[in-house]
Amino acid sequence: MNHKEGEKIMDYFRVALLQLLPESTREENLRKGMEECRKAQALGADLALFPEMWSCGYGITRDLEKMREQAVGEEDEFLRAFGNLAKELGMAIGITYLEKFDPLPRNTLCLFDRWGNPVLKYAKVHTCDFDDERLLTPGEDFAVANLDTAKGPLKVGAMICYDREFPESARILMLKGAEILLVPNACPMEINRLAQLRARAFENMVGIATVNYPSGQPDCNGHSTAFDGMAYKPGEPHSHDMLLLEAGEEEGIFLADFPVEELRAYRKHEVWGNAYRHPQKYRELLEEKIEEPFLRGDYRR
Repeated sequence: MNHKEGEKIMDYFRVALLQLLPESTREENLRKGMEECRKAQALGADLALFPEMWSCGYGITRDLEKMREQAVGEEDEFLRAFGNLAKELGMAIGITYLEKFDPLPRNTLCLFDRWGNPVLKYAKVHTCDFDDERLLTPGEDFAVANLDTAKGPLKVGAMICYDREFPESARILMLKGAEILLVPNACPMEINRLAQLRARAFENMVGIATVNYPSGQPDCNGHSTAFDGMAYKPGEPHSHDMLLLEAGEEEGIFLADFPVEELRAYRKHEVWGNAYRHPQKYRELLEEKIEEPFLRGDYRR
């Protein structure tokens, strides 16, 4: 790949997947989260990513008043502390939380850049309305940010857990320019969900970093993963295994090095992403009509 004189070359972008067990209070999660971010920075991470709704350990109570009390506002110490820490460490931090919102809280990710600026805020669009997430307010759109890193700019997008199960989520993020997708998670990661992530990386030519809670957290089993988004690589005689990392079930910090320059070169000549799409022929994708066998009484528009 040709570069202009003086242009920074991003050989790799290191994401620390914080596969951690939550504590019992927001204050304890703040303390533990900051400690683990410091460890990630010492390991050379460019970005540290938390699993889904770290502020409350993905604890959703049906007591709406209590849930509103647990929610985090924009000026709360929980968020300010991670923004300040990102600036102190010179490392981006993707912190997840139950966000204070009207009429009901949201499941949200805020990405602070290495200067401590909030450059991306994303609320989960596909809430699990067949379960307790029906008590949350869904997000309205998908977000991509131009992340300033010490190695140069990088376009980063986000989706959260169940969003992964809809091809449209990653497709929209790719169309908005995302090169790497951040995916906080809180569910059992098994062969089919891992296959979804592999497919999203393959069909959009994007890197995907997913972080889950470890075993010990209810309904979670670790297996945080990273895929580099490249199905073929020069010099390799067969298709390339996109899997950069799959963690075990234990608690820990797991590092994924995304070969960004290779990915950018690959996207310039390969056939997926937006290279050969025919959106004018996809009109049915915008239809809102739902018919059997897909009618669900708890569906929310």
